[in-house]
Amino acid sequence: MDTPTASQAGAEQARAALTQASWVAVLGTPALPEALAAELLSLSTVQSLRAGSLLASRQRPAADLLVLASGDAALGTITPDGDFRAERSLRAPVWLDACSAWLGGNHAQDARALSDVTLLRMPRAVLVTAMARHPELARRLVAVLAAQVHALTVATQDLMHKDAQARLAAWLLQRCAGDAPNGPTTVALHERKRDIAAQLAIAPETLSRLLGVFSREGLIEVHGYAVRLLDPGALRARAA
Repeated sequence: MDTPTASQAGAEQARAALTQASWVAVLGTPALPEALAAELLSLSTVQSLRAGSLLASRQRPAADLLVLASGDAALGTITPDGDFRAERSLRAPVWLDACSAWLGGNHAQDARALSDVTLLRMPRAVLVTAMARHPELARRLVAVLAAQVHALTVATQDLMHKDAQARLAAWLLQRCAGDAPNGPTTVALHERKRDIAAQLAIAPETLSRLLGVFSREGLIEVHGYAVRLLDPGALRARAA
């Protein structure tokens, strides 16, 4: 049997650390019990995928819960002509699909990698067994699903009651590296403008116009695929 090289061992350790950190991130605080963290690490299947890869499909059965451990991805719909229409972007570590596997059908949305990504897969059947041994895992998964239902409810209310400027301001703030930036910060845009517009339920032309309005008002600066938020406080007021 070949002995692993130092670089291979280092890569494996980094992969294990990423897997464990991702499960901790998506299952919330406080820190996971050591036995549970170790079991999740041993039960996870880890995939490294290139940008553009299909991560989930509405045409395929959803047998696994999916976690985006590194990289950026988008949820949306693949049209009959093969075009991908993004509806929501995701940045790791985050759940890619924590729901569909429980329903015994296909994935609710298509998902595509916007960058090179690491994907964690946890078969539902394996997770059910782990939940029987670790009630804490079941409790945290219930909290995860409740948080997702709450977020979808808020998003629906925003679409119904907020104008396009408020939705764009909220979208920009949600993509900040910090939870609540008080000073200037930069947001990287990983999607095409038409995909961002689709997430906000507006036309691409409207998105361009609103970015221009925010720029003229001194709220933002647009530099290619990066938007610098100059006044997060004013954007929060606009989002409200």
